[in-house]
This record gives sequence, structure tokens and C-alpha cells, in this order.
Amino acid sequence: MKKAYFNWSSGKDSSLAFYKILQQKEYDVQKLITNVNQDYQRVSMHGLHEDLLDAQAESIGIPLEKIYFPAEVTMDLYNQRMKEKTAELKEAGLVNGIFGDIFLEDLRAYRDSKLQEVGIIGVYPLWKQDTKELLREFLALGFKTITVCVNAKLLGEEFVGRVIDEDFINELPDGVDVCGENGEFHTFCYDGPIFKKPVEFEIGEKVLKSYTLHKSDDDNCYQDSKKTKKSEETTTKNYDRSFWYCDLQLKK
Repeated sequence: MKKAYFNWSSGKDSSLAFYKILQQKEYDVQKLITNVNQDYQRVSMHGLHEDLLDAQAESIGIPLEKIYFPAEVTMDLYNQRMKEKTAELKEAGLVNGIFGDIFLEDLRAYRDSKLQEVGIIGVYPLWKQDTKELLREFLALGFKTITVCVNAKLLGEEFVGRVIDEDFINELPDGVDVCGENGEFHTFCYDGPIFKKPVEFEIGEKVLKSYTLHKSDDDNCYQDSKKTKKSEETTTKNYDRSFWYCDLQLKK
């Protein structure tokens, strides 16, 4: 079997991709790798508390390694830290990196170009599959997932903090991908065939967070603004900058 690491997001696509990899028996996944916001101790983009991420990894039974980034991160810093980590993984003999991406060509091209720099090959078990079929397969397998972040430009507050089921799928507005592959929403997977036991949690408050776009010398990055339920969404030509988050808490 080929030694590999899994780029673990904590959401449904990662969970289904990981399940499929286990079924293939071609790769020996030795580590889960997750990007974490060091200022807030949360999974990057998802806004998930770090202790829930830890509970997932414990239930899966594979060692988790975190790559920490500041809340304000430039692409230069991001690329530098990712290259250091992937080079370290390659040195440890992990020659494949596995991802849950489905159809974003630019993202895959970016990943593959960066992996190629250190001699790692990307693996995409969900690539180019129909997202509706993938989500229905995910649910049929017994996975359970809840939305933790939704793009406020596309989805209202009622879509965050919600368990994904057939009703959720049917209520999505036209143009929103059912797997949220375009960044419409992010999820936390808490039960299913890859877990030894469910990750128990409690649902906290819902908040709208807006971001101020800053321009660095080489690229754009986001700065987190204060939380407010009445934040006014400001627009930028190429970026969505307001998101609803549901604050999940690990059940003690």
C-alpha cells in the first residue's frame, strides 16, 4: 500500500473521500492534516472549534497534525508553511496527499503544482462525480453532518446550524451546489462509518461575521472584523465577505 496523508477539512466531502479511500485498500493513510487559525483555535474557513476537530480524529483513530496560520495570512506565508509541511511529510515517506475536492479545476491545479514541488502526488477520490449523487450516497451510508458556515450572499441564517437531509437539499436555492463545492457552505461531520463513535456536540449561537479585504504587496488576505448579528454586508468585486457561522461546542 502507498503511504499517504489526508487533507482533512472536518466536513462531509473529506469524510466521504476518506471512506472511499478505505474501501479501495490502495493507500495507507498515516496522518490527517488540517489547517487551523492560530488566533481563534478554529479550523480555517469552517470556524470549527479545535477540540471538535481533535474529537473527530480520536474517533477516526488516525493521528492528526495541524498547520497553524494567523488570522491575517498572505499567500506567500501560506505557500511557505504548506511547502515546509509537505516536504516534511514527503521526507517521512508519505508520497500521496488525498483531497476531497470534486470539480474546482483551478484549485486542483494549484494543489498539484505545489505538491509537485516536493514530489507528492495528489489523489482525488471524488473528482468529477455528480454532487447530488455524492451527497445522497453520503447520507445512505449513514453519515451525519451539520452546516457550520454559510455564505450570507447566497444562503440565509436558517441554513446554518442545520443537519443536512433531504429537506435541506430540496430547500437549497437554485444555483447553490448541493455539496457546497463553490464555497456556499461548510460542514462538520459527526457520525458515520469512518467513526468509532459519534462526536457529541451542542449547538451554540449563530453569528454573522464580516471580513475587511486588505491588499498586501503580493496578494489579498482577509482580516476578521467583530462579530455582530446586524453586520452590514459590504461588497467587493471578486470576493464574498459575509458568512453566517454556527458555534458548535464539544459536549462534555
